[in-house]
Amino acid sequence: MAKRIYQKKVFKKDKKNTIFLLLKISLILFCVFLFSAILLFIFNIKDLPRPEKFNEGIIPQSTKIYDRTGEVLLYEIIGEEKRTLVSFSEIPDNLKWAVISAEDKNFYKHQGIDVQAILRAILIDLKIRKPLHGASTITQQLIRSYFLTTKKTLERKTQEITLALELERRYSKDQILEWYLNIIPFGSNLYGVESTSQTFFGKHISDITLEEAALMAAIIRAPSYFWPQGDHVDELLNRKDYVLGRMKELKYITEEQEKEAKEKEIKFVFNPKTIKAPHFVIYIKSYLENKYGKDFLNTAGLKVYTTLDAGLQEKAEEIIKNGVDRLKIYDVYNGALVSVNAKTGDVLAMVGSKDWYGESEECSEETNQCKFNPKVNVAFSLRQPGSAFKPIVYLRALLDGYAPETLIWNVKTEFNPDCPPAANQEYDKYGLGCYHPRNYNDRFSGIVSIRSALAQSVNLPAVKVLYLVGVKNSIDLAKKLGITTLKDEGIYGLSLVLGGGEVKLIEMVEAYSVFANNGTKIPLNYIKRIEDNQGNIIEQTKTSESKVLPSQAVKQLNSILSDNEARSPIFGYNSVLNFKDYDVAVKTGTTQFLNNAWAIGYTPSIVTGVWMGNNDNSPTKKPGVSLAGPIWHNFMNEILPKFPKQEFEKPKEKIIEKPILNGKQAEPHSILYYVKKEDPLGPLPENPFLDPQYSNWEYSVQKYINSY
Repeated sequence: MAKRIYQKKVFKKDKKNTIFLLLKISLILFCVFLFSAILLFIFNIKDLPRPEKFNEGIIPQSTKIYDRTGEVLLYEIIGEEKRTLVSFSEIPDNLKWAVISAEDKNFYKHQGIDVQAILRAILIDLKIRKPLHGASTITQQLIRSYFLTTKKTLERKTQEITLALELERRYSKDQILEWYLNIIPFGSNLYGVESTSQTFFGKHISDITLEEAALMAAIIRAPSYFWPQGDHVDELLNRKDYVLGRMKELKYITEEQEKEAKEKEIKFVFNPKTIKAPHFVIYIKSYLENKYGKDFLNTAGLKVYTTLDAGLQEKAEEIIKNGVDRLKIYDVYNGALVSVNAKTGDVLAMVGSKDWYGESEECSEETNQCKFNPKVNVAFSLRQPGSAFKPIVYLRALLDGYAPETLIWNVKTEFNPDCPPAANQEYDKYGLGCYHPRNYNDRFSGIVSIRSALAQSVNLPAVKVLYLVGVKNSIDLAKKLGITTLKDEGIYGLSLVLGGGEVKLIEMVEAYSVFANNGTKIPLNYIKRIEDNQGNIIEQTKTSESKVLPSQAVKQLNSILSDNEARSPIFGYNSVLNFKDYDVAVKTGTTQFLNNAWAIGYTPSIVTGVWMGNNDNSPTKKPGVSLAGPIWHNFMNEILPKFPKQEFEKPKEKIIEKPILNGKQAEPHSILYYVKKEDPLGPLPENPFLDPQYSNWEYSVQKYINSY
């Protein structure tokens, strides 16, 4: 009996020891497991991103280039992500509820993860034996989109959950939802609701309709698959209807709203023409890249407010395109236009070709050139200006003391002293280098004033004036006005005044703006200001002025170029150069072989220049007044009413002691009989024959007189 009791006690003791041992082992194993889990957790989160990054303004955004109002987006400089951030208040409630209904119905209830949704997804995946169903909350999706990859790993999932919980602890639900709607992808390189709304519907996110909001929410699940221009549009529309149904079930919309939204057709506005004012924008983009760098522009979210007037630009593009189409019968295939505010230097419109998006035309395999090349910005191309350069030479003469009344003989003249004074086209075949330019109408009217000669764009007097003032002095003046392309005087000779040098339309417009400002130079501006993604101004253009010329001479020039009566004998009183109710100065230009047609005109407020011709320099069939003149007139009709009427200031009346300079001539002689070109206001030349041009000039005057 005692033995059995003892054995029973021993058995109980052994059983107790065994249980204790098992508990001890289990505890050790649990501790090891827990320690391993902690180590694994620490390992998985060791490189955890900081949630604060959301609040540090480093979400990538594309740089945007706007017109002067900031209301018209001209272009976005995009890196990998096309994105524009918007505030929570700008996002309509319909879109917020649509996204919540489609992606996370318990968003405002959970703390970052939805346990019920996770269990439900696990059960479904076990049932179908495939890990297809996710249960990520909006917060988790935000973390994954911004910080992590979409690859399903334990490390990524651990980090995602940890960050989601931490994000929910630190920030409000509205803030998290705002970040989410600004960050999530919508396919292609579209990110965030604002860029997506602009791309899909052509409108600000705050203006979208209920059905558009549901469609955007429908895309989030599979952006590439549901891309509206892809092969699954019907499925996208079905999912849109599903989202609307979910919104009704969750009581965000009524049954009537659901029905109405399902019946409405959604119109997409995908526009292949992604750049407005292309040549202008490309110029701005190049400037920005050189200053700030491409990588910075791709993500910095800068807002660039340019000087461009979008309405005027659109009108200019239309006028140029229609004008070229109308003038093709005269072998004109291209055109360009630049218009600026003379008082500020702001470039209001720039058309570099008739159609940036067009196809090249009339191309030659032999020369590899085309009459029309859409991507070339002719506003910045080198072209001969023809008679549009004459005002610069005449201005030099006015600065030297000549007057609008000064008399010049418009007679057939040989300008090479080594050639006989009666040389003509017959001498050219001998290669003697004779130079006897012609007037475009082949008429020689005798003695004329500088006013008449310039207003009527007569060639012979202009060449004589260039000789009087000097080629170098004229080039120096052109440079002072802003023309940078002219080189040493030896290259051009006296043909410079007839457009022998190559210039840029943009610089000619800038030069003429000095005329509009009575001798004050205001550099051209293309950008008003640049803001960073926080709205801070990082660059702002300030108008600078410099007085480069005396006002009196410029006022005299303006008086000539705006004198409709003076120009009417050639162009007609009611020509395209005249505006009945406005004081407008203008000069046309035509090169020798009709391959460049110009019209540049201005008021005290605006300057507009037009070029018409062909990219390959092939000739047209009409002069500048017939080609560029009507185009210039049509655009000026659009822009003139936008500025107050203003007349040019009148020059002071000044009597010069020398009669020839005041329009009086005692005897019929060449002007070289009365003036030394080095000192036109000084005494008469003692021996005018010392001037190498005198003999030929005097011969042509006397021959003209004797012929009548």
